[in-house]
Amino acid sequence: MQFADFLIMQNPIFWAVLILAGFLAGYIAKKYLSAKKEGSVEQIIKKRLEEAELKSKEIIVEAQKKAVDLSEEIKKEEKERKSQLDRVEERLLKREETLERQWQDIRFQEGQVKEDVEKIKAARVRFDEDKQKLSLEFEKIAKLSEVEAKEKLLESVREKFKDDLAQVAQKMIKERNEEMERKGVEIMTAAIQRLSRSHVAEVTTSVFNLEDEDMKGKIIGREGRNIRALERETGVEFIVDETPGAIIISSFDPLRREIAKSALEKLVKDGRIQPAKIEEKVEEARQEIAKRMMEKGEEAAYEVGVYNLPKEIIQLLGRLHFRTSYGQNVLNHSIECAHIAGLLAEELGLNVEIAKTGALMHDIGKAVDQEVGGKHVEVGQRILRKFGIKDEIIKAMEAHHEEYPFSTPESFIVAAADALSASRPGARRDTLENYIKRLEELEKIATGFEGVKNAYALSAGREIRVFVVPEKIDDFGVLQLARDIANKIEAELKYPGEIKVNVIRETRSAEYAK
Repeated sequence: MQFADFLIMQNPIFWAVLILAGFLAGYIAKKYLSAKKEGSVEQIIKKRLEEAELKSKEIIVEAQKKAVDLSEEIKKEEKERKSQLDRVEERLLKREETLERQWQDIRFQEGQVKEDVEKIKAARVRFDEDKQKLSLEFEKIAKLSEVEAKEKLLESVREKFKDDLAQVAQKMIKERNEEMERKGVEIMTAAIQRLSRSHVAEVTTSVFNLEDEDMKGKIIGREGRNIRALERETGVEFIVDETPGAIIISSFDPLRREIAKSALEKLVKDGRIQPAKIEEKVEEARQEIAKRMMEKGEEAAYEVGVYNLPKEIIQLLGRLHFRTSYGQNVLNHSIECAHIAGLLAEELGLNVEIAKTGALMHDIGKAVDQEVGGKHVEVGQRILRKFGIKDEIIKAMEAHHEEYPFSTPESFIVAAADALSASRPGARRDTLENYIKRLEELEKIATGFEGVKNAYALSAGREIRVFVVPEKIDDFGVLQLARDIANKIEAELKYPGEIKVNVIRETRSAEYAK
């Protein structure tokens, strides 16, 4: 047995046969397993195919059912639509029949209207012919033409009712003037009541308060050289010794006073007061005042709602803050005029922007009229034209002193606003006592003439209304009396602006029926 085992172990053929047998056995096993696996896959595929076929049949059945339902729904909708179309067609046919009947009625009425028109034309022709015949017959009877008869009748009526017509015409004119005056007063009163501004009269001096009385010595300087330098640089007068704790700055020019006051503040704050430092601080004060002018001009334009003005115009407006007219600050006066002009223009339905701008710049020439020759109105015209201001604004501002004609409605508004602002009691530098005294003197002058019955000062002394005795003064005498009163007022009274002398002669006639 051991020997046989040895032979087997040592024989290569045996090993080869043994390996071949192993491979053959593995192949047969693999084949068997593969065949078994293939059988299992085929069963799965077959099963899935059966399921898919069953599902497809179900889908087909369901789709056929949906198709039947959809077809029935479409047939139902088609039936309803057809029914709607039939109803619409029926309504259209009825409307067409109605329109046809209406058209036939219109044609019939048109024919009747044409017949009526022809009848009216024929009747008018017959009326004209009859009128012509009657006119010819009347002319033959009266031996006058139609024109001559009309003129004769009018002349007869005019002669008969001449006095009555004159009285009616005079009454109508009087009532119209009274109505216009009443309406004007209402409009101006409404504008004035809507505007309320304070009035502060400017004076020719300013007060600079000092905390230390010893500072006066430094301001005066050795042998007065500092005070002389200040007066030379600023052009004002400093009054040092009259008021304790204060220095009075005196000058007719508010701009100079303001520069002097600002320079003095800077010198006192700095503490070093000498001629060289005085020149430096005065120049700084001038520059600050120039900036303040621009600020004042911008504030004024913004307050009244006037925009897009050139910077040069704004600067000149700000300069008006340091100008006065009869004690009234010119810039404040211009702002008030602009407000009043805007309110009046709004009440009258005119151009508010033109009226406000013209009123704001009506005194713009006063900002430079000391440096440039000519009246302030003419200077203002040149300034506004130079900087491209509209002609409508120039026309509105140029007539406020009646030196130029009132060429636009806004020019009347600006003139009225200027007069209202200037004539308010307290607006200009007049005490109440002087104001009342001036009005009394005005009335006294008028009543001093022969034939004057009464005289009343009106409109804050801007108008004197004189009533005369008609038996003593005739119509021509009224004209001479107005001129004489005006000449006497000019000779004896001092006043700003103009005073209107209005002389009234009224004749009344009364008769009694018994």
